[in-house]
Formats: sequence, structure tokens, C-alpha cells
Amino acid sequence: MLIVWGVVLCAVLPAAAQKPLYIVNGEPREEIASIPPEDIERVESLPADEQSIARYGERASNGVILITLRYDQPAAFPSDSTYSQYIARRVVWSDTDPVARVILRYKITTDGRAVVDQELEVTDNRLKRRILKVMEEAPRWQPAQKNGVPVESEGVLRIQLPEGRRMPRQAELVYR
Repeated sequence: MLIVWGVVLCAVLPAAAQKPLYIVNGEPREEIASIPPEDIERVESLPADEQSIARYGERASNGVILITLRYDQPAAFPSDSTYSQYIARRVVWSDTDPVARVILRYKITTDGRAVVDQELEVTDNRLKRRILKVMEEAPRWQPAQKNGVPVESEGVLRIQLPEGRRMPRQAELVYR
């Protein structure tokens, strides 16, 4: 704290110094933004007290967030791209077709199949049918594992085609 002309100025700490320590499945992590919320089983917050600092070290001086995931090892798709990119590249949709978007929630079963769990948005049923066909023909995932045993996990598939074109705005009716 610094006092200048009767005004108290507080030193601003760097953002990294104010972050809590994240422990995910027992391992320290710098960030947790990439963890899908649906993969989180439990979250526990520990205060920045003597006990936490004794257990986790000085990095726990801003508190500790313990995160337990539903799995020890996430599901992995056998491709050099994301699942959405893989599916989009294989769907036949020409530049003359209208811009369409499909968003699906899917489950990855314990045997590695991707099965649609919920339709979140479908603007064109033709595109949806083509996506479902490509999903059926896609290679199987390496399922997520918990304690060495395969477990189900979830994901969200977002496809908008043709790539690079924007969805048209929906018409709005304005009463005056």
C-alpha cells in the first residue's frame, strides 16, 4: 500500500499472482478453461489457509480449486484434426447449397462409438442426415477411462456449411 497526498493506492498484483492453484485429478494445472463443463464430476474450493499452503506449497496462497473429472484419461479421436473438422470435411455440401448449421450433443460409448444424444440446432435436415451418415462411417474413438476402465463421455459437434459463409439473419417483424 502506498499513500500519496492522502490517497491510498493499492499495488495491483499480476493476474497470475491472484489465481488459485488448480488441481485436476490430482495434478496441478495452469488453466482450466479447456475443460468441458460436462466432464467435471466435482469441484471443491479450499481456502488460502495454513493447512492448504502446508499441503500444496506457496502456490496455494490464493486458495486451491480441486477438480475431479469423470475420467482419468479423456476420449481421443484417431485423426489429425478435431472431430468437427473431420466430419465437416467428409460431408458433401456444395457452395450452391444454402448455408446450414447443425449442432449435436453426442456420447462416446465405452466401445468408442459416437452416438447422438441430443439435437441442439438443425437448420437443414438434409445436412443433418449427411452428418449422421458420416458419423456412422467415422473411425471409433479411444473411449475415456476412469481407473483403467472405459467410461462414457460427451461432446458437442458444430458443423456449418459451406465453410466461410455466414448464416442469414432471421427476419424480424417490428410493430410500430
